[in-house]
Amino acid sequence: MLSERFVPRSKGERGLPDGGKRARLWTILAVCIAATMVPPFARGQDPGSVASESADPQVADETIQTMFPHFKEGRFWISGQANFIYQTHPPFYAKYSGTNSLQPYYEKATSRVLTLYTGFEITKSIEVLVDIEETGGKGLSQALGLAGFTNLDVVRNPSLGQAPYLARAMYHQVFALSHEKIENARGPLSTFTELPARRLELRFGKFGMADFFDVNSVGGDSHLQFMNWAIDQNGGYDYAADTRGYTYGVILEYQSPKWGLRFAEALLPTVANGPDLVWNLRNANASNVEFELHRGFLRKKDGIIRLLSYVNNANMGIYQVANEQYLEGKVPTPDITNHPRRVTTKYGFGVNFEQVLTKNIVAYGRFGWNNGKTESWAYTEVDQTFQFGAGFAGRMWKRKYDRAGIAFVSNGISSEHARYLSYGGLGFILGDGGLTYGRENILESYYTAHAWRGIYLGPSLQYIVHPGYNQVRGPVTVPSFRLHVEF
Repeated sequence: MLSERFVPRSKGERGLPDGGKRARLWTILAVCIAATMVPPFARGQDPGSVASESADPQVADETIQTMFPHFKEGRFWISGQANFIYQTHPPFYAKYSGTNSLQPYYEKATSRVLTLYTGFEITKSIEVLVDIEETGGKGLSQALGLAGFTNLDVVRNPSLGQAPYLARAMYHQVFALSHEKIENARGPLSTFTELPARRLELRFGKFGMADFFDVNSVGGDSHLQFMNWAIDQNGGYDYAADTRGYTYGVILEYQSPKWGLRFAEALLPTVANGPDLVWNLRNANASNVEFELHRGFLRKKDGIIRLLSYVNNANMGIYQVANEQYLEGKVPTPDITNHPRRVTTKYGFGVNFEQVLTKNIVAYGRFGWNNGKTESWAYTEVDQTFQFGAGFAGRMWKRKYDRAGIAFVSNGISSEHARYLSYGGLGFILGDGGLTYGRENILESYYTAHAWRGIYLGPSLQYIVHPGYNQVRGPVTVPSFRLHVEF
């Protein structure tokens, strides 16, 4: 189990009396809830069903409008998207700051992600998918200082440049295990219009692990839903990826009407959050298994429950060893990278669910845990997390293509990880030069309004307590605005 021996909290160190902290938190909570329920300024749309209560496992399959119509059938697929996120934060209290801190002064930042999706159906069971992407802009404080960073679209390494790059290149084949067919919504990850009800699916090439694992239709899309990367994804899932979020690997998946199972073997980066991948599987590899149950917790209500497990093997440092080097006076500050080349192991588990409450409201949640002994390697510095939230369909207020949501996430790290940061150690995201440990708690709400055809826009508000797990910094409020275009 993850150790609970964290650095204790010292009351009053943030400069606000306890009553003032509680009052401020309740005020922010009220504002967040109100923000999700305020209708937008554009003209209303015809009401329509968004969240299904049928047996369809896609419990929140909301219709997306595009600038240009897509063919419902055909061998070719081409589409695109553009996502722009503007964020800022006012000055906030910080007893001290370090190399990897979220800066306490006023900041603003804008990011963009442009993607071209293409696909070609070779046969009725074989297809090839190729995507080209371009990113630009930056995140607040260069995307440092928060385990649950405020913008999932941000690429943390500015040295990668802004030239277009290959995001995905996948071969996908379906093996039928039954004659019964089910409808399939064509899109960037599949061009097929129908699939066997029972089937095996094989994918290999370049892809995002989060395209297929830990998927959640309510909290999983920074283009139209939440923006915080610990809310859109499981922060405790240190999934295989390079700096941009992609890897090479193979996925084998079984699907039936009642349940599904998928397995993936993928490449890990050479260094923590690095742009280059290790191709020799003896030196680094990532194994992932996810079981999917096509039912929820409530009778006669649609839902999905997903159980995840993963094991990463790579040249990762060990927090306890780094701390001992510091305490023995061998280094002036602990350095998680100060070790000979070796293969160490990180493993973890996750739970992910979606549950229809009404035809307009879907609840969701996640729990994630990893052993917390080896350094955070590919995603973010979270060793244990839980989150819950809800998505609201716009038909509730006669806005068919609008949506809103509110979610809360609480992130934690192991005692050795916390001690490493308190001694002044740096991770690839965190490092204030010291640490008075407290769980990093984040509340986010958003509203996405359909303006015209494939144009969506709207605000988000995030409230973060103990940024970077530090009780003597924050809280901080991050308002955001998003413009999204679907082609």
